[in-house]
Amino acid sequence: MIRERVADNVYMFTSDTYAQVNAGAVVGAEWSVLIDTLPFPEESKGIREFLEGRLASPVRYLINTHYHGDHTLGGYLFPKATVIGHRLCRELLDGRGREALAGAKEHNRELREAEIVLPSIVFDEGELTLRVGKRTLRLLHLPGHSPDGIGVLVMEDRVLFSGDAMMPVPTIVDGDYDQALASLKRIPRLKLENMVQGHGEVVLRGEINNGVRSNLNYLASIRRHARKAARRRDPEAYLASIDIEECGKSRILLNGLAPSLHSRNMLAIYRALQSES
Repeated sequence: MIRERVADNVYMFTSDTYAQVNAGAVVGAEWSVLIDTLPFPEESKGIREFLEGRLASPVRYLINTHYHGDHTLGGYLFPKATVIGHRLCRELLDGRGREALAGAKEHNRELREAEIVLPSIVFDEGELTLRVGKRTLRLLHLPGHSPDGIGVLVMEDRVLFSGDAMMPVPTIVDGDYDQALASLKRIPRLKLENMVQGHGEVVLRGEINNGVRSNLNYLASIRRHARKAARRRDPEAYLASIDIEECGKSRILLNGLAPSLHSRNMLAIYRALQSES
């Protein structure tokens, strides 16, 4: 696990095991708010040791930015924390999340003690606000990567923990293209100093607009190719021939996982367009 200070008493934690997954924490005078956990127990235990051991700041609240296991499976390691998420996050964790964990346990002994922890505080329409010390956390619905996606804006520092609404290669396999566009377009209007993506490096103020534009251009490119594929005799072969670099992204992103994510995106958007026709 890699730790980085993003602002005073605001931290990000990055997995060095899987896909550069990020979690975050806002530390108050008496307790902390944790934003997501990391994919494997030892990494999330490292976060716990830093916050509750080294800083003596127990985690009172744990925010799930969305239900995917690489961001939620460490929740059981913080049994005294109240979990917060979108209403859909609770529903999806209780269904797909439990199924995915059961399958993962069959192949990974590290997860044998992991348990699904459902949010006990949820919101649906609008936003939710949380105070930690002198800071205000504003929870925003940012769907697209998944229907339950939220971001956490640290108001005083203008730091956004975006969840997977923003990542080096936007993925919509479990989400919705139009919602992903809307969430991305919302980010520049927040006037940020820093943004912690769901995966990858922190994005600094001067890079945020370009990063968002790059993701919007990538999504437009894959939809354009999906429409072309619909006119081909073998559409899936055509989609497979379009590599990620042709769509404006590097294949080395996310420790080399980018081409796999791209292939899944191409199929997902093609099938979504076919279902609409």
